Amino acid sequence: MAAPQFSTSGTKPSKSRRRFTLQQANKALPLVTRIVRDIVNTHERATQLQAKLEESTGRESALQSQLDSALEQLQDYVDELGSIGVELKDYESGLIDFPGRHQGRDIYLCWKLGEEKITHWHELHSGYAGRQSTSTLEEAE
Repeated sequence: MAAPQFSTSGTKPSKSRRRFTLQQANKALPLVTRIVRDIVNTHERATQLQAKLEESTGRESALQSQLDSALEQLQDYVDELGSIGVELKDYESGLIDFPGRHQGRDIYLCWKLGEEKITHWHELHSGYAGRQSTSTLEEAE
């Protein structure tokens, strides 16, 4: 069964101008991992609360309050990632991108919760499907 969808209009994707080298991004992973784990868990909790709210009969102000609180916490986590310079791409899987450089152009260093280190990168508009091995990365300008 697919998870119910709820509005994340209160949550905004993080956007940053900072660029990471592969080494810098990997060094940031312990902190980023903790934040992304919190995002995935909070998103799951908010999804469950939304499902309960939709199934409830009548007004469930306690459930709505819990959902509002979870969404606020979710936004705080996304903002924390943004302050580091990381962009959240998927709330459920914990997919994120670190802005980086390859052959003098902007790219993303791609990482997903559960991976030990960053092993892939992709062009700005190619997304996850266009991932390439970091062994091909040329960070020098």
